[in-house]
Amino acid sequence: MTRRAVVNTDHGKLTLELYTEKMPNSCARFIEMAQRGDYNKGNIVWHRVEDWVIQTGQGIPGYKPIKLEIDRSLKHTKGAVGMARTNDPHSASTQFYIVKRDSTFLDGNYAMFGMVVDGQPVMDTIRQGERVVSVKMLD
Repeated sequence: MTRRAVVNTDHGKLTLELYTEKMPNSCARFIEMAQRGDYNKGNIVWHRVEDWVIQTGQGIPGYKPIKLEIDRSLKHTKGAVGMARTNDPHSASTQFYIVKRDSTFLDGNYAMFGMVVDGQPVMDTIRQGERVVSVKMLD
């Protein structure tokens, strides 16, 4: 089973497909945060924007880290969505990233839990410090 979510940005929408069966814990965290409106408060920004990745979700209190989960069939190709973390593999909590180009060096080390299935051109327009307007579940 997969579920879909829409990340609304100042530049347009990113539609995500979430791999709920392959990555249940990472998807459950993302879905919980979307349903609670944690990304919709106007203070969440894209704090890391590089030529290969965009990242957001920092500074949201109340969530404990989740254990790293890996599905070797999932590859960090352009549009892959994953849980950001520190050097501790079990430290992911509220941040997620989207890779703007193939980044297979992340495979096996980061929890890739979804894919941008619509709106990939929007990824290249996002700038550091711009807001995440909202994240909504579609189903």
